[in-house]
Amino acid sequence: MKIDAFCHLLPAAYAERLFAIDDSPVARNIQKRVSGVPALVDMDERFRVMDEFGSDYRQIVNTAAPPLDDLGPAARTAELARIANDGMADLVSRHPDRFAGFCAAVALDDVDNAIAETERAFDELGAVGVQIYTHVGGGPMDQERFFPFYEAVARRGNKMIQVHPCRDSSWSDYKTEERSKFEIWWTLGWEYDLSAFMSRLVFSGVFERLPDIKILIHHGGAMIPHFAGRVGAGWDQLGTRTPADQSDDIAGYPLTQRPIDYFKKFYVDTAYFGAGDAMRTAIRFFGVDHTLFASDTPFDPEKGPGYIRDTIANLQEMDILDDDDREQIYHRNVTDLLRLDGAATRSNALEDEVLS
Repeated sequence: MKIDAFCHLLPAAYAERLFAIDDSPVARNIQKRVSGVPALVDMDERFRVMDEFGSDYRQIVNTAAPPLDDLGPAARTAELARIANDGMADLVSRHPDRFAGFCAAVALDDVDNAIAETERAFDELGAVGVQIYTHVGGGPMDQERFFPFYEAVARRGNKMIQVHPCRDSSWSDYKTEERSKFEIWWTLGWEYDLSAFMSRLVFSGVFERLPDIKILIHHGGAMIPHFAGRVGAGWDQLGTRTPADQSDDIAGYPLTQRPIDYFKKFYVDTAYFGAGDAMRTAIRFFGVDHTLFASDTPFDPEKGPGYIRDTIANLQEMDILDDDDREQIYHRNVTDLLRLDGAATRSNALEDEVLS
């Protein structure tokens, strides 16, 4: 059994509304990108892709980037969230053999509305979590105004926050330039975004204040596991590199553990696009118990199956894992984390039906 815990799609009504937006450069960009990835919208094509991996392969889905906050005024983004969540809930309800759940879309340009929509998605639609991005309007996610949102999710206990990066080419690579070149903003910038998001949440004390919060970081925790020495011994010396007149830059919530210990409280996925050595490093850093199988489908060159196939191959070949470890990563961790009791039941029922 494999539950792919971070997959993207666009429900039909949401895609129609998204494609009707004509006053947003961000919307035009996703309109162009989606047109080349049919499995985002066409469920027949998506199911054809999924069939390669057998009846025990299922997905937890969310909407594809960009963040709703970037698509216009608050009234529009709130409408888009409702349409997206209603659409994902409908797909999960009609295809439980394909989808194990969905993570709600929210627009954090209005925190109160985001909390209300999150709670509606949890209580009325059965969402297993909520997807957010690494910044809102270019601002950091450790601002105190976002704390009530984190608190609202944390108190549910069995719901997770998925975190996706979101910078674009307007984030230049150098101070002297106006735009990022060669898609560096995507290849490297997104991983910096995720790493900075994690760091700001750690030093803002989110795990001290909300010890039950469950945050899943996309792309295997990005840069953090690969710079463990700097995150560990380096940040143990926080303040030694900062001049006295810049002391406000290192003022954060009082922590009771080493910074590196808080980073290991994040959950991460296996969306490494076939980079097995990088995945191995992440699993060693965060641990098997904090690693969830995920592929980031359907954004591979094949528009669907490639990253799923490569991720499974990486896990099967990884000599630091035994069969029990693989079972944990493939489905047990996410099932336990989100209390997906129905997931195993439906899978077993399908298996019994096939056998009979």
